Amino acid sequence: MKFAIFVIDDESRSGSSQEMAAIDAFNEKLHANNHWVMAVGLESPKNALLIDNRSRANEIEFGSLFDKPDFYSGMWVIEATDLSTAKQLAAEGSLACNRKVELRPFL
Repeated sequence: MKFAIFVIDDESRSGSSQEMAAIDAFNEKLHANNHWVMAVGLESPKNALLIDNRSRANEIEFGSLFDKPDFYSGMWVIEATDLSTAKQLAAEGSLACNRKVELRPFL
């Protein structure tokens, strides 16, 4: 089963060198245990574009759909045999990056 672990952050960009080292170690563990699919960092919602081309509307707006101080600043996509394993990995990811995370299973 695949899951997304979304990292929740704010505009402070407060990541420390210790957090980056812990994230690197967590990533290595994911690789070593065949849980790794991918990981990405995401830009601030200030740099987002909302694009609606339903019915060829070609509408483009600057900004995010949501106007909140917290946002997804990155994500891991992991492979796990079950929800229990995914929850454990999400907890380890939260500890590594020192942020709240949101876990969602793929459909």
